[in-house]
Amino acid sequence: MAHTGNSSMHGSSSRPQLLDLSKAEIQGNEEEKYPSILLPNQSHDISYLALDIGGSLIKLVYFSRHQDQSTNDKRMRNVKNRLGFPSNRRSYPILGGRLHFVKFETRKISECLDFIYSKKLHFGGGESRYSDGSTELNAIIKATGGGAHKFADLFKERLGLILDKEDEMSCLVAGANFLLKAIRHEAFTHMEGQKEFVQIDPNDLFPYLLVNIGSGVSMIKVDGDGKFERISGTNVGGGTYWGLGRLLTKCESFDELLELSQKGDNRNTDMLVGDIYGGMDYAKIGLSASTIASSFGKATSEKKGLEDYRPEDISLSLLRMISYNIAQIAYLNALRFGLKRIFFGGFFIRGHAYTMDAISFAIHFWSNGAAQAMFLRHEGFLGALGAFMSYEKHGLDDLMVHQLVERFPMGAPYTGGNIHGPPLRDLNEKISWMEKFLQKGTEITAPVPMTRPGTTGLGGFEVPLSKGSILRSDASALNVGVLHLVPTLEVFPLLADPKIYEPNTIDLSDHSELEYWFKILSENLPDLVAKAVASEGGTDDAKRRGDAFARAFSAHLTRLMEEPAAYGKLGLARLLEMREECLREFHFFDAYISIKQRENEASIAVLPDLLMELDSLDEETRLLTLIEGVLAANIFDWGSRACVDLYNKGTIIEIYRMSRNKMQRPWRVDDFDVFKERMLGTGDKKPPPHKRALLFVDNSGADIVLGMLPLARELLRRGTEVVLVANSLPALNDVTAMELPDIVAEAAKHCDILRRAAESGGLLVDAMSTTLDSPRGNSSSVPLMVVENGCGSPCIDFRQVSSELAAAAKDADLVILEGMGRALHTNLNARFKCDALKLAMVKNQRFAEKLIKGNIYDCICKYEPAN
Repeated sequence: MAHTGNSSMHGSSSRPQLLDLSKAEIQGNEEEKYPSILLPNQSHDISYLALDIGGSLIKLVYFSRHQDQSTNDKRMRNVKNRLGFPSNRRSYPILGGRLHFVKFETRKISECLDFIYSKKLHFGGGESRYSDGSTELNAIIKATGGGAHKFADLFKERLGLILDKEDEMSCLVAGANFLLKAIRHEAFTHMEGQKEFVQIDPNDLFPYLLVNIGSGVSMIKVDGDGKFERISGTNVGGGTYWGLGRLLTKCESFDELLELSQKGDNRNTDMLVGDIYGGMDYAKIGLSASTIASSFGKATSEKKGLEDYRPEDISLSLLRMISYNIAQIAYLNALRFGLKRIFFGGFFIRGHAYTMDAISFAIHFWSNGAAQAMFLRHEGFLGALGAFMSYEKHGLDDLMVHQLVERFPMGAPYTGGNIHGPPLRDLNEKISWMEKFLQKGTEITAPVPMTRPGTTGLGGFEVPLSKGSILRSDASALNVGVLHLVPTLEVFPLLADPKIYEPNTIDLSDHSELEYWFKILSENLPDLVAKAVASEGGTDDAKRRGDAFARAFSAHLTRLMEEPAAYGKLGLARLLEMREECLREFHFFDAYISIKQRENEASIAVLPDLLMELDSLDEETRLLTLIEGVLAANIFDWGSRACVDLYNKGTIIEIYRMSRNKMQRPWRVDDFDVFKERMLGTGDKKPPPHKRALLFVDNSGADIVLGMLPLARELLRRGTEVVLVANSLPALNDVTAMELPDIVAEAAKHCDILRRAAESGGLLVDAMSTTLDSPRGNSSSVPLMVVENGCGSPCIDFRQVSSELAAAAKDADLVILEGMGRALHTNLNARFKCDALKLAMVKNQRFAEKLIKGNIYDCICKYEPAN
């Protein structure tokens, strides 16, 4: 039945793809060691494609390289030179190649072929050769699964593709290894309808047991990359469930059979311990009355025929019988080989909540709680991903977890890996698709509309509660996104302990918390749409895109309310970033651009008076006034409903003055005196200045101009290098790294300290001739520099920051986080290796009450010395 054997991965040699080199030219500085080369006539996407063709589903993984629009900004290049960072790195590191996951029913293979053709994926394979003496050049793509043999001629005939067949088990293991090492929230447990994501340490992954449940079952002991052994298996698997189910219930599809199980009650067919012992437990050996003593046992003692039993009950009993037995055999093998982790996947599971619950219960029961069943979000794509990795130069091996970003575009035609319409060629087609299909509700985006989390009865002894009204082939309730491969992202080097770092302060696993934030985001949506449309001139096209964005983001919220774990572990930072991604998906790249420009101009106009006031104060009073100014200016946040209401009652300067006048200590969190002692010392004891400060800035307008720039000026005055850290991409009214140099240049017209520091840091174009020749510049002033943080969100996750920021952090000994998003919603509890100051005004009543036991407009000044 089950044989044992050793296998390893062997990638085939690859020929490079043909590139269109016509009109190629070097882009940027030709003196750079590795300058960028622009290929204007090369296809925008160069793709690699791999397939896993099974008996029921075709899984397709393809990679597209998207050419980045690099900038030739001399100011930014000079800053990077000063930091010792190669200037040919991308200006927008969150852009890059993407790994896509798509699936089709095998019986509809023509749809798969049409998709490949429409996307021109058959032109982008990793290899090519002439087939059997013909004059036709055939692309070669990697494929695995039985269908790679069965449909080889069809792929060659329709698309001119040669399927290079890879070993199925080798691909399965390679795909699992990659996902477990590279995706932060790939593995999860599933008990009583509750998903809990498990962080796997890549250095402590092996060995583990991989249980693949297809028609039959293979149990694979994985000892490392390319090192695995099939140690056991069973012929009782998914095929058994489907075969017996079809005979006994007359169901026409596997999914129909699964759907029946959700309405079943196995007590009508299974013999329970309580049936044998008069409703009593068998406590002596630890069996409860609800324990199944014999699957289908009641059929032996009742004078009933098949027609007397409900198909729903039969389906449920079958599902339990097979799930329990597979799980028991898996645990016994894990025990035999001393394996700590057991991962389940394959066609039989398909993310079905009740199936996962049944397997989890059995593992828990037989191990007395010592072992857990774990599942994978991308489990259906293990083989296709492994086939992709069999390309000789696939480039995935060296990627680390912080270099992959998963995004969830509303990008029809596919969501959750499933095709829902024709391939789309442009944004207009996407909008048309949404207008047509999204009106049907969340069925397009939600594989299984779920009830609120509840119990299925541990082990499934009771009627399952985690069931949906609709069940389709992607019954996982876990959407599969697009993986962005971003080699330029790094872990922030100043985190005290990256392994225990958790960015989110708010716990969205609390359902009431989740409902509250969804309500806030929904209420703010009309105002956001209005500003987005206005930023594009209010055209009919902008209105249509605005409506599509509102539909798409509302669908995301609905999806997540039904199943908070649908996109992986959900935190507020991820939720807010998804909103910005959705805006960009519909080509709203900076919804607040006109508002930001207007507020910057108004704030610059009053900056000279503020600087004059600050210079008239003694050192101690000036430092307090500067911190008060940062807190007061942080009131300007278009992401806060309370602040939006304030905007309607006064001008930006009036609101800023009102806010400053209300600054009264002690604040809700008030560590100013400790920070003052570090800055100024006590008595005659003067501490040395910080070497370099990283200032994570928040909003445009008064926040940056009247708050953070004056604070940066004070640090520069004391001899501290200052690096302003801002978003790579726009989010709400947050200032971006591309906007900051112009703001600094305007402010420098009113301040010699800022002017000299900006010249030294290469931020003033007129001074470029004095700074470009030397990495350290010729100015004796300490520099003021700008770097991007690598994200486009109101929050920041320090597990994924830009390479420029990581380089700037290496010599930094002070971090200042400003604003609710970066200092409160995320990173309030984060600890750093250097001194850290967190400054924010609370602009959300619920946050104030729950997290700091205070009120709206309370202030946070949290100082933490270096660990």
